[in-house]
Amino acid sequence: MKIALMDSGIGLLPAAVAVRRLRPDADLVLSLDPDGMPWGPRTPDDLTRRALAVAEAAAAQRPDALIVGCNTASVHALTALRALLEPGLPVIGTVPAIKPAAAGGGPVAIWATPATTGSPYQRGLIREFADGVEVIEVPCPGLADAVEKADDAAIDAAVAAAAARTPAEVTTLVLGCTHYELVAERIRAAVQQPDRPPLVLHGSAGAVAAQALRRIGADVAPQATGSAGMTVLLSGRQGVLPAAALAYAEGNLLQAVSTAG
Repeated sequence: MKIALMDSGIGLLPAAVAVRRLRPDADLVLSLDPDGMPWGPRTPDDLTRRALAVAEAAAAQRPDALIVGCNTASVHALTALRALLEPGLPVIGTVPAIKPAAAGGGPVAIWATPATTGSPYQRGLIREFADGVEVIEVPCPGLADAVEKADDAAIDAAVAAAAARTPAEVTTLVLGCTHYELVAERIRAAVQQPDRPPLVLHGSAGAVAAQALRRIGADVAPQATGSAGMTVLLSGRQGVLPAAALAYAEGNLLQAVSTAG
């Protein structure tokens, strides 16, 4: 089994680790776009072109499924990616985990990039899945870029600024950008109020990984043994994980398991 994941940068790491945990025997293809990142500031058409190129590089490795490990790319390019690759290659997008977050009541905060915050896409998800629940949209300028660069000072500053915009009564927080899952515990520490119940965080990585397996009819088998190869593509060229990836537990886990495999 081979599962490919794509993103402009290291935001695909949480979903890659989730796939690894569900199927340790799956080979991984990580297709990044260092030549074109970041995707967020690009126009939708330009972003779609970059995403299609990165997806085609991944598809050339003949995976069984392709995960779009990026919320922004899923918003703008998922339709084009599916038109290009399906039905031969199932394409799984990443959607903010608003539905499970709202199921627990509220108030719910959604941390996302400034481009996603307040967008028709996100507002549509809120209307569909969080009707009747108080939802606060919190823009997080600079956070994804700081995570991508593993810039600790910039991460702390961006997290602190977003936490200051998050009401103290929030009980549940949706991580609406895949990069944010890499610093989830730092976010929790910044938002958690000492006199409040433990904050509930909702990321998308686990659900996306499980959906990829469902799409190809594969069972969850965390005890499976076998190959655990990993191919890294950098704007279509074979390479290695960016140095910044190894600043996070997820990057080190993928590197260690794949090296051992």
